[in-house]
Amino acid sequence: MGNRGMEELIPLVNKLQDAFSSIGQSCHLDLPQIAVVGGQSAGKSSVLENFVGRDFLPRGSGIVTRRPLILQLIFSKTEYAEFLHCKSKKFTDFDEVRQEIEAETDRVTGTNKGISPVPINLRVYSPHVLNLTLIDLPGITKVPVGDQPPDIEYQIKDMILQFISRESSLILAVTPANMDLANSDALKLAKEVDPQGLRTIGVITKLDLMDEGTDARDVLENKLLPLRRGYIGVVNRSQKDIEGKKDIRAALAAERKFFLSHPAYRHMADRMGTPHLQKTLNQQLTNHIRESLPALRSKLQSQLLSLEKEVEEYKNFRPDDPTRKTKALLQMVQQFGVDFEKRIEGSGDQVDTLELSGGARINRIFHERFPFELVKMEFDEKDLRREISYAIKNIHGVRTGLFTPDLAFEAIVKKQVVKLKEPCLKCVDLVIQELINTVRQCTSKLSSYPRLREETERIVTTYIREREGRTKDQILLLIDIEQSYINTNHEDFIGFANAQQRSTQLNKKRAIPNQGEILVIRRGWLTINNISLMKGGSKEYWFVLTAESLSWYKDEEEKEKKYMLPLDNLKIRDVEKGFMSNKHVFAIFNTEQRNVYKDLRQIELACDSQEDVDSWKASFLRAGVYPEKDQAENEDGAQENTFSMDPQLERQVETIRNLVDSYVAIINKSIRDLMPKTIMHLMINNTKAFIHHELLAYLYSSADQSSLMEESADQAQRRDDMLRMYHALKEALNIIGDISTSTVSTPVPPPVDDTWLQSASSHSRRPPAAPSRPTIIRPAEPSLLD
Repeated sequence: MGNRGMEELIPLVNKLQDAFSSIGQSCHLDLPQIAVVGGQSAGKSSVLENFVGRDFLPRGSGIVTRRPLILQLIFSKTEYAEFLHCKSKKFTDFDEVRQEIEAETDRVTGTNKGISPVPINLRVYSPHVLNLTLIDLPGITKVPVGDQPPDIEYQIKDMILQFISRESSLILAVTPANMDLANSDALKLAKEVDPQGLRTIGVITKLDLMDEGTDARDVLENKLLPLRRGYIGVVNRSQKDIEGKKDIRAALAAERKFFLSHPAYRHMADRMGTPHLQKTLNQQLTNHIRESLPALRSKLQSQLLSLEKEVEEYKNFRPDDPTRKTKALLQMVQQFGVDFEKRIEGSGDQVDTLELSGGARINRIFHERFPFELVKMEFDEKDLRREISYAIKNIHGVRTGLFTPDLAFEAIVKKQVVKLKEPCLKCVDLVIQELINTVRQCTSKLSSYPRLREETERIVTTYIREREGRTKDQILLLIDIEQSYINTNHEDFIGFANAQQRSTQLNKKRAIPNQGEILVIRRGWLTINNISLMKGGSKEYWFVLTAESLSWYKDEEEKEKKYMLPLDNLKIRDVEKGFMSNKHVFAIFNTEQRNVYKDLRQIELACDSQEDVDSWKASFLRAGVYPEKDQAENEDGAQENTFSMDPQLERQVETIRNLVDSYVAIINKSIRDLMPKTIMHLMINNTKAFIHHELLAYLYSSADQSSLMEESADQAQRRDDMLRMYHALKEALNIIGDISTSTVSTPVPPPVDDTWLQSASSHSRRPPAAPSRPTIIRPAEPSLLD
C-alpha cells in the first residue's frame, strides 16, 4: 500500500477512540488528543465553532459545557455530523446538533447545572475543516449555581486534570486578552501538569475588546509570558454578532481584516487568526501522534496478545451452526466432569489457596466432624451407669442375682448402637451439602448458557438426592446388622474376666490412644480471649495438645513455652461469640472449681471459624477432654436417684460398664471405618460415574440442543465487544505499520523562561469536604502586568 502519509494519523486515532469508547474501559490506551482548557466566557466555544464554520454549541449564561465534548473534525466533501450514542443518524442541521448536545448533557447531569466527567463523542465531516481531535472541557468556575455542590470549583478542576494529566494530551490554554495573563486559570492548570511546557499551546481571544491604547503584542511575540509552543491570537464573534446570526465566514474575514489593519499585529498577521490556529493544531497533533507511535504500537500489541486467547473461540463463530452447538455442549459437559472430579479427588493445578473445597471438606467431615459426633455420645457416664443398674435389677426381677447377667450387657449395647444412627445420618447430610456446593461451583463455567447450567445442576442434584436415600438405607442396615448379633468372641473384646479386673481409673483413661507415650494430637494457633487489658489483653499463641497436657508457646518454633496445663479434670464448654468480635470461642475449665491458668477460672480459646472450633473440640475429645454436661440434667439426675447400691450390684454394674465400653469401642471403630467407604461407594463414586457416562443423555432427553445452548445476553454482548475490540486493534496496528515513522516533523521549540509562573503562583488549601483532591494553584492576588 505504501506510505499513507501523516494525514492518516488523526483519523486513525479517531477510529481507535470510537472503538474504545463504544466498548468501554477494557482497553486502557491514552490516545493523543487536544484538550481545550479555559475559564468561563474565555471564548473556547467560539474558537471551536470557528474551526467548524457552524453554530452548533450550546450558549447561555453561567456554566454551559457541563460534560466533556470529544470533537472529531474530519475533512470530507460533504458536510454532516454524527454522535457516537446515536451513530445511525446523520445531522445536517447544526441547530439539531446543539439540541442533541443539550439533551444528552441533561440526560446524565440533570437540568439544573450539574456536571459529569462522562464525555459526549461528536464527529463533524466538512470540507471546511482540517483533521483534528479536540476535547472541549467545562469552563473553570468559582461560584456554585443551581444543583452544583459547594466544591464545584474543585470538581471541575479535577475533571480537567483527568484529561490534561495524560502525557498523550496537548493542552490548548484559552485566555481572553482583556484579563491579566498572570491570573489565567488555564495557564496555571497547564503548568501544574506540564511544568516543562512541552504540551501547552496558548490561545489569546478577545483581542478586539482590549482597552484603547493597549495591545497584546508582547504576549503574542512570546516575550512577556513565554511558552515553548508560543501563542496564537484569534478574534471571535461578539455576543451581538452571535445573537444577530452573523455568518462565521464573514466573521473569519473580519478577523483577517482586524489583524492586517491593526498596527500592533499586522507584521505577524500571517501567524494569527482561526485558520492559522487550526492548521497549527493539525500539524502539532499530527507530530504529537507521530512521537507517540512507538509507545502506542507496543501498547496495542500487548492488548492484542492478551485478547488473542479469549478471541480464539469466537473468531470463526457462527451462531446458527448446529455442529458448533453440539461441539460446545460436549466440551462443556466433559469439562464439568473433569472439574468435579478434580475438586473431589484433589489436583495440583489451579488449587484453591484461600479455603477448603470439595474433597478436602468431605475428608474433614469423615475424619474430624464425624468422630467428634461419635465421641460426644460417650461422656454421659452417670446416665449409663444408672441404666445398667436398672437393667440388672429388672432382669433379676424378685430374685437377688448372684451372677452378672449377660442379657443386661446385650440390652445396654443395643441401646448404645441405636444412638449411632443420628451422627451417621448427620454425616451423610453434611457430605450431600458439600457435593451440591461442589456441583454449583463447577457449573459456574457454564454461565454463558444459563439453560444448560440450570439443567445440569438440576439433573446432578436430583441424582445425588436419589443416592442419598440408598446411602442412608445402607447405613441404617449396617447399624441394624451390628444390633442383630453381639459378637463377644471378637478379638478386641476384653471378655468377662478382664472386665471384672479392670479398675475404674483405667476406665477414665479409655479415650487416650497409645497409652504410655506422649502422643501429640494437634498443633495450631489459638487466641486466649479473656486475658484482661491490664495484663496485655487477648493474645495469640502456638498451642500443642498431647494425650496428657495442653501447652502454649510464643511461636511455632516451640522454644519459649508460656505454660503447660495437665488435662486431668478438664472439660470443654461453649462460649457465646462477643458482640463486636468475629471470632468463634470455646472454653476449658476444671471440674474441681480450681483456677485453670493464673487467676482464670476458665480459658476462653478463640478461632476464626466455627469449623476450627469443631475441629479443636474433636481433638480434645481424642485426648479425653469431654464437653460439659448440662447442669440442669446433672441436678435432676442427682435428685432422682441418689440411692446407694449394695457392693455386689456395684461390682456387676462396673463389670457390665467395662464390657459395654469395650464393645461400643469396637463398633465405633468399625462404623468410623465403614461410613466413609459406604458414602464414597454409594454416593461420591456413583455421582462421578453418572456425570461421566449418563449426564449427557439426560441433558439430551430433558431439552432440545438449541434451547440448551441459547446464550445469555451478557455472553453475546461480551463476544461482540471482544470481537470489535480485536478487529479495531488489528486494523490500528495495520495502519500504524503502513505509516513511515521517518516522516519529517517540526521539533518542539526549546525551553523558555517560565519564572513568571513560579513568582505568580500561590497555593491554597482545599475545603475539608474534599481532602482527596489534588492541591489547586489559585491565581495570585497582585498581577504581574499591573
